[in-house]
Amino acid sequence: MEFQVKFKVNEHLYLKDPENSEIGRAIVKNSIELIYETGFESFTFKKLAQKINSTEATVYRYFSSKHKLLTYILNWYWSYIEFISKLRLQEIKESQQKMEKILEIITHNDETDDKIEDYDLTKLHNIVIAESSKAYLVKEVDEINKEMVFSPLKSLCAFIGDIIAEAKTDFPYPKSFASTLLETAHDQQFFSEHLPKLTDNHINKIDHKKYVLDYLRFITFNLIK
Repeated sequence: MEFQVKFKVNEHLYLKDPENSEIGRAIVKNSIELIYETGFESFTFKKLAQKINSTEATVYRYFSSKHKLLTYILNWYWSYIEFISKLRLQEIKESQQKMEKILEIITHNDETDDKIEDYDLTKLHNIVIAESSKAYLVKEVDEINKEMVFSPLKSLCAFIGDIIAEAKTDFPYPKSFASTLLETAHDQQFFSEHLPKLTDNHINKIDHKKYVLDYLRFITFNLIK
């Protein structure tokens, strides 16, 4: 199944809204492909321009820097995760089951569509695992934050925090635990794939996504049972 969803991405991240033109959408789509292939450090607007058979000047008309382009892509992803979480949780009444579904979604063990708006979610998830911290682990983070460009991530954490608080009403750190779950989901999958001796998956060597899900289940349901 393939369907379309539209998210309003913070206007401070772009000079010209890429959703409003074919070349703009091509820039975003091919950025995902190229960052996945080369990594963010090796990604350049020159390479992107070559990939879309255009010019660097065209890319710069939409995005002033590759950091803002990465943050744009991540904002789309966080908005999608919150959207799909709310969609999946509509029919679930029991709070522990809601948490189980949240864990499945953030570790990509949930059955979601691979193609949304022409964006490859598998590749996008890999970018989030490997590159997402580079959006905010920068010296200028406080200034960047004033432009509210991290709002989708904050909104997702607040949503997950509400589910945690619902599951255990006296839990004192719902938002902190929500952000910890998201970061741990990414870090542990990266470690499991590339530095397995930083995890316990070098012993059993199960599927990386399932390993991370099992690990988060253990932490979560021992804290909020």
